[in-house]
Amino acid sequence: MSVLTLEQIRIHPSGATRDDALQEATDILVAAGAVTPAYVDAMRQREQTVSTYMGNGLAIPHGTNDAKDAILASALSVVRYDGGVDWDGEQATFVIGIAGVGDEHLEILSRIAILFSDEDDVAKLAAAQTPEELYTLLSEVNEA
Repeated sequence: MSVLTLEQIRIHPSGATRDDALQEATDILVAAGAVTPAYVDAMRQREQTVSTYMGNGLAIPHGTNDAKDAILASALSVVRYDGGVDWDGEQATFVIGIAGVGDEHLEILSRIAILFSDEDDVAKLAAAQTPEELYTLLSEVNEA
């Protein structure tokens, strides 16, 4: 299962607002054919209920369970904002949008959580100069 392609990874030297980051995550997932544009509303609803900031500079926005009809395929979007994103008072550098068909998002979430639980791995992800380098470091999320 290939949930991540090079086209779904971006690096920005600047920061963004949380709302803009949610929109960009959705736009990438829409372009990948994974979700409908309405998915961003489900992401915003989830943030109102519970923050998807995970620590270690990582936020993993995903839609509410009600949004299942907006999900067409399982996929990830990965955006690194070197200027950071204020995520409810926390500083997110990585915003990884997740769309999962059925319960697939749970396994995808666990792979990302493992990757970001290691500070050395996070440092490598933060130091990657190009989307290609990031893709190589993140490619294990594709292993099913």
